[in-house]
Amino acid sequence: MPPAVSHADRASPVRPVPGAVAACTGAPETLHPALWLGHQLGRHTEHTVPSGFATLDAHLPGGGWPRRVLTELLLPHPGVGEIRLLSACLAATQQAGRLVMVFDPPENLSATALAQLGLDVAQLLVINTRTRLIAGADSLWALEQALKSGHVGAVLAWLPPRLRAERLRRLQLAAHTHDGPAFVLREMAAQQRPSAAPLRLALRPGGADVLSVSLLKRRGPPLEAPLRLDLPPVLSASARGRAQAGASPRASVPALPPLQFLPAATFINLG
Repeated sequence: MPPAVSHADRASPVRPVPGAVAACTGAPETLHPALWLGHQLGRHTEHTVPSGFATLDAHLPGGGWPRRVLTELLLPHPGVGEIRLLSACLAATQQAGRLVMVFDPPENLSATALAQLGLDVAQLLVINTRTRLIAGADSLWALEQALKSGHVGAVLAWLPPRLRAERLRRLQLAAHTHDGPAFVLREMAAQQRPSAAPLRLALRPGGADVLSVSLLKRRGPPLEAPLRLDLPPVLSASARGRAQAGASPRASVPALPPLQFLPAATFINLG
């Protein structure tokens, strides 16, 4: 038989623990900084890196590019302005005395244009994993090791097309140990497939020196309209005129000395 309950026991109210009610009814971020309401932008426990575009920072959780996670950029084709979008972040990383690594750019990078954007070309390490030297090897191995190494400040990588979801999850797990921004660039068709990256943007040309940015995925509510960002110009006035007239932007860019590529075999041990 259960013990008898006295009238006094039934009448005695349950007293809450001091502060517990306030904690339960307060904003989610008071319980944990990684929590947020659906109409709010998420906050990052790690400091973010300013993008150099105030309009974009206002819509990024934490007010800038995140660290310790992947940021995925989807492109209709290379050369829409992705380097200029990231140049302020990469230059700030170098100015802080940290290494910037670029993996598998689809075209030769213009050293002159990069220097014009504020990058120290002599301190930029370009890794080409798609060479005959390592034909048949895992082209993502070097990228994963760089993220895990703890010796890299920022990573920018063009990923192979039709990348399997589990490979992207491996890179996202490796990015958890990377104390800096990590950008991966993929084809626009990847938008139809799920991604482990917490931040996902689609980039499209919006005109001469203008980039249209759609926030496809972020820790917060969706952004219905794309952002229009004015990019720092690197073309001459005549080249910009041809671009505005509809000429091919690639044909408008004069040939400039490319950066030297390093085979992935030279990337052996960062630890």
